Amino acid sequence: MANKLIIVESPAKVHTIKKFLGSGYDVVASAGHIRDLPKSRLGVDVKGDFEPEYITIRGKGEVMAELKKAVKKADKIYLATDPDREGEAISWHLQEALKLGSSGKEVYRITFNEITKNAVREAIKNPTKLNENLVSAQQARRVMDRVVGYELSPILWKKVKGKLSAGRVQSAVLRLVCDRENEISEFIPQEYWTIGAELFCEGRNVHVSTEYYGKDDKKAAVSSEEEADAVEKAVEGKLFTLTEKKNVTRRKASPYPFTTSTLQQDASNRLNFSTQKTMRLAQQLYEGVKLPGHGTIGLITYLRTDSTRVAAEADASCKSYVRETYGNEYVGAGAVKNSDLSQDAHEAIRPTDMLLTPESVKNDLPRDLYRLYNLIYRRFVASRMKAAVYDSLNARFNCGEEVFTASSTHLSFPGYLLAYEGDEEKAKKDRGLETLEEGDVLSLDSLKKQQHFTQPPAHFTEATLVREMEELGLGRPSTYAPTITNILSKHYITREGRNLFVTELGEVVNALMLKSFPDIVDLGFTASMEKQLDAVEEGSEDWHEVMREFYPSFSDEIRKAEKELEKVKVEDEKTDVVCELCGRQMVVKYGRNGKFLACPGFPECRNTKPLLEYAGIACPKCGKELVVRRTKKGRRFYACEGAPECDYMSWNRPSAKAE
Repeated sequence: MANKLIIVESPAKVHTIKKFLGSGYDVVASAGHIRDLPKSRLGVDVKGDFEPEYITIRGKGEVMAELKKAVKKADKIYLATDPDREGEAISWHLQEALKLGSSGKEVYRITFNEITKNAVREAIKNPTKLNENLVSAQQARRVMDRVVGYELSPILWKKVKGKLSAGRVQSAVLRLVCDRENEISEFIPQEYWTIGAELFCEGRNVHVSTEYYGKDDKKAAVSSEEEADAVEKAVEGKLFTLTEKKNVTRRKASPYPFTTSTLQQDASNRLNFSTQKTMRLAQQLYEGVKLPGHGTIGLITYLRTDSTRVAAEADASCKSYVRETYGNEYVGAGAVKNSDLSQDAHEAIRPTDMLLTPESVKNDLPRDLYRLYNLIYRRFVASRMKAAVYDSLNARFNCGEEVFTASSTHLSFPGYLLAYEGDEEKAKKDRGLETLEEGDVLSLDSLKKQQHFTQPPAHFTEATLVREMEELGLGRPSTYAPTITNILSKHYITREGRNLFVTELGEVVNALMLKSFPDIVDLGFTASMEKQLDAVEEGSEDWHEVMREFYPSFSDEIRKAEKELEKVKVEDEKTDVVCELCGRQMVVKYGRNGKFLACPGFPECRNTKPLLEYAGIACPKCGKELVVRRTKKGRRFYACEGAPECDYMSWNRPSAKAE
């Protein structure tokens, strides 16, 4: 009978870890947290030094019964929840709820950064005790987020409408998106001109394309047609001289291995994955997938990290792979970079076994799981390779005071680009430029002036929003995806294509927060609060003291807002669709599956219908318009608006010929 018990977080890990350890161990899962603050009330004693009130989560009764039964049989208990502050807190809750401290049994804390046989066995050989600082850090965040959310959200219910929410991080991130929207709407385009000159060297019979630089040694912007005409007049009919020709070698450093943030960004940019989808797939790769000849095995290391550190063994294994695959000349040093915000709790995200190449597992993984694993694997390989080297040739041409420049670039050593495709720069090879020498004289073949206008800042995408959150210190790796998902689900922002836009509701909520709770949406304040909470984790600050400093002024703002804020009415978006039952103009509502049309006469009229997204293409079968629909899993397809009379359907957008 097993006398050693291992308690993990996820049921998906149970079978894998049990297989690694054999019959002497029993492995059970808590399925996440077993205790939490109550949902029906604040659950924090704000008058009693902010002590939290924890209760068993509803529906966890059976899990608790199984855990107690397993504990009773065991002599040694290993708490093996995830290797972060949340995992540490779950272990602490397990210890408290199961009364392990007074059980008389040996209780240990173990962590492993990857779910492999060696990692699990090594963790059991080197058990530790619970890290009280990590527990306090999680408790501090939980209590602060609960107090902010539960005291702020009712203000929104009263002053705006029900089912809204505000939060310590989400409200600051909403402000980020609103500020960007304001920048875009208030942007005033500035005119500028580019001037290109095609030159010809008769002596060498070569043509060269150049761009206007400025006068003498000073770069000059051409901001009007008059200025562009003046440049044209100054060089018209005159000769140009090549006054400077310079070769430059430039290195493009190999990338660092993935952190949570950079993984979310690259998966968005390269694979078009949402942050939520990326984390869901990465969780599967970490917890384990079934492979022929291997059983169930974790393919990547822990997915919530802001460190680029790599274990020495993994570093050596990857460099060996680079050496065998690409040659010794491609093996790089493998740089590590950690920002001031990095907690360096565990390694970067990397493959657990370099022998499990993407090609070898491709047929055994679902398509999207393979694509993400391939991205992680290639990025790790690239991080252990040398920089790419570009050779550039820069030339300067003078025509009186006017200066034009030209350049030619080519990749002389691909370095890490062999492993990480799509990261290369555009090569601009100009054979004519290479044959010229300083002192050569050229004539003007043609001159092209083009008017342009400066562009406003780009809308945030999920990838760029995550990058901004990381740079500003808003949240931590584990909160980036949930925060964005939350403000999307509350319809404060909406996604169109890859861009994020603020809704009217988001603007109203942000304006209210700016007026009544400036600290909560102050980006600097939110970032400094994160640093304070990190100090709790380091053991240099007491979490009760952090709450004592924060709460009084926040409580005053709550009371003031309740008295002084006026109610704001957010109108539903009207459409041109007329309700066929009562004749009113239908409005856009939000439901579990997204937007739909509803009659504003509710509850007298309960008519609803799908909100059609027209594709702008005629149905090839009957000529009516095609609409975009989605399956239950969210996959897009194109169908005729005349369905069910017309049964045309296509997974791919029909070509223009079908119109």
